[in-house]
Amino acid sequence: MQTLTRPIAAALTALALAVPAAAQDDAPDLATVVATVNGDEITLGHMVAARSNLPQQYQQLPDDVLFDALLDQLVQQTLLSQSQDELTSIAEMTLENERRLLGAAQAVEDVVNTAVTDDALQALYDERYADAEGGTEFNASHILVESEEEAQEIIAEIEAGADFAELAEARSTGPSASAGGELGWFGAGAMVAPFQEAVETLEPGTVSESPVETQFGWHVIRLNETRTADAPTLDEVRGELSEELRQSAVSARVEELEGGAEIDRSGAETLAPADLGAAAASVQAQ
Repeated sequence: MQTLTRPIAAALTALALAVPAAAQDDAPDLATVVATVNGDEITLGHMVAARSNLPQQYQQLPDDVLFDALLDQLVQQTLLSQSQDELTSIAEMTLENERRLLGAAQAVEDVVNTAVTDDALQALYDERYADAEGGTEFNASHILVESEEEAQEIIAEIEAGADFAELAEARSTGPSASAGGELGWFGAGAMVAPFQEAVETLEPGTVSESPVETQFGWHVIRLNETRTADAPTLDEVRGELSEELRQSAVSARVEELEGGAEIDRSGAETLAPADLGAAAASVQAQ
């Protein structure tokens, strides 16, 4: 069940975030009528809802530009809507789906507001990170060449006393050559597997005894030093933890509702999956 509800929870959470927030106490009344079209009222709330559905780049336009444009759009839509005697069955079903989506979004917003609190975030952070270390980080350098033979030659030169950085500048084909082969600090899993595995077997200050092959070529690797990374701060992982709380809370709420609901899917058993595409094609052909 969890694998099914997680994508649903993500979609509903995203939708909830897109729904306009509740009006502030000092905000204009959403019920304010701004125009009537053959007796049908267009309110400030209708304009706010239309604005929230605009692409993000248009929502950034100044209010004095948006106001008249949105009002004109709603007036025209109202006139066109009035010219239709009735909606098609698909249009009616689309409206029903929209109501479902908006109702679901409001329910998700209530769940999220209850679940994602400062106390809940702190508790999840403490559980996940308070006693945890950030793991080992590595500082390494490498010399990248095209053949195993050349890499072997370089290892021999280093063992004979040649300077690693000077060899990297002179012979490495990698972008770090100009920095003497230095790659800086990186954590576990940051490098391709053969390189990472080789680094983790080295002692600080030592060079790989054998060349290491990756898809980029052959590497001679030196581990410069290691350190223990600090665990991230709460602020650094706040977004990640908030999303985890959201998904978990919505999934739990969906499962709770499913457990207490009477859901009969027997009608679906009379159809084949291909019937969905056939019905859609029939509607498009009308």
